[in-house]
Amino acid sequence: MSIDESRESRPAPPGAGGPPEGLAEQAAALAGGEVTSAALVRRCLDRIAASAPTVNAFRRLRAEAAEAEAADADRRLAAGERLPLLGVPVAVKDDMDVAGEPTAFGCAGEFPVKAADAEVVRRLRAAGAIVVGKTNACELGQWPFTEGPAFGDTRNPWHLDHTPGGSSGGSAAAVAAGLVPAALGTDGAGSVRIPAAWTHLVGVKPRRGTFSTWPDAESFQGITGIGPLTRTVEDAALLLDAASGSHPGDLHRPPPLAAREAVRRDPGRLRVALSWKPPFTATATPLHPDVRRAVTAVARTLAGLGHFVEEADPDYGLIGLAFVPRATAGVREWAARVPDPALLDRRTRGAARMGRLLSGPALRRARAAEPRQRRRIGALFGRYDVLLTPTTATPPLRIGALAGLDGRRTDQAMIAACPYAWPWNVLGWPAVNVPAGFTAGGLPLGAQLLGPADGDARLLSLTAQLQDALRWHERRPAAGAAGGAGGPGGVSPLFAGP
Repeated sequence: MSIDESRESRPAPPGAGGPPEGLAEQAAALAGGEVTSAALVRRCLDRIAASAPTVNAFRRLRAEAAEAEAADADRRLAAGERLPLLGVPVAVKDDMDVAGEPTAFGCAGEFPVKAADAEVVRRLRAAGAIVVGKTNACELGQWPFTEGPAFGDTRNPWHLDHTPGGSSGGSAAAVAAGLVPAALGTDGAGSVRIPAAWTHLVGVKPRRGTFSTWPDAESFQGITGIGPLTRTVEDAALLLDAASGSHPGDLHRPPPLAAREAVRRDPGRLRVALSWKPPFTATATPLHPDVRRAVTAVARTLAGLGHFVEEADPDYGLIGLAFVPRATAGVREWAARVPDPALLDRRTRGAARMGRLLSGPALRRARAAEPRQRRRIGALFGRYDVLLTPTTATPPLRIGALAGLDGRRTDQAMIAACPYAWPWNVLGWPAVNVPAGFTAGGLPLGAQLLGPADGDARLLSLTAQLQDALRWHERRPAAGAAGGAGGPGGVSPLFAGP
């Protein structure tokens, strides 16, 4: 059902009390008989309904189906069945197929209902998870905000006047607001990491192919992958282990990742390169002083943990020339699936036209350049184990900051705000956003840990060590910020209670 059809809040079941909030905590509590799946799912649905007029994180809700699946999960748990996520509610972004629901990917119009789950959703269900709904995303995942005429504005739970980022902004907002313990997003130019940075979450972009993109053999010419958004790295690792893996039709099939083993392992003493220099884009990308301060603090924490940290820059070359043909070709491919192209944003239609122009020799050259780009940028990892950069150059943008701009000015504005994330999509290498603190006004900021192709486990181990030191998961958003009941640092009846 649509979110508009399921906004009536219902009371929590008697005895619900204060069940656990995190993904791993909920899974353990369910397995131990401390809480029921019915109670957890009902609480999710109530919170989603209560937050719909403000946060607006969800495009579609599966309220009836989720409650039926929760009842079935409780029967299976009572019978002794155990699976990694049996009975735990989660959410997925609205570019992933869920059987019985349309996949609109931020677009307006009537989309056909999907007959089958995407492979990643199938794996989630096989692990026992209950998909309560599909989260909002900007149109075809192009921008670092989550706004559009199809669903309105998705707002940042830390400050409702600001965006949670994009394009996985709905997934990030849902987790940050405590609506679900974890969600999946997709990352084609930072679309998991940017909203994670702007909502104080762990956001993981694993190595290309770690999560299946089937029914697409690859997504957006290989630059887009799936990743978890969670409060803790342990929750991200649980989601990685439960839902990652390949489909026979996938173009990219890396070896399995033992994520939970990695977060339990000491990373050892690492060599960390700190870089402030983004790749060349022909657009001014000034770094906000609050971002520099926050990332510097992360670097100092790493040094205090015994790691060797020094400033050093990768040689990006002209990697943007390889990104644009792949990104716009991906927009063109997705735009062709839209039932009514006339409803697309004019910027989307412009990107699709560019994709058509670049889909021949330019696209082939862009893809052929990837091995050279990996060698050039990867030379940094001969001297260092991890690269640390800002995730974004600015704090979260205000709602509507990019609305009404033409395509060129939108591109300039988003490059200026988010110049750091997208090269790792071209390379297909792993990256993790870690919460790095806040502006004076309470807006979240993030730092990126970046690695080479085989660096997933090291990044997860290091993230776990940082989490132990910084305890970012202990801080939650207030009511609603800017004009809301609580404001930054206040207490929200919606988010503070069980």
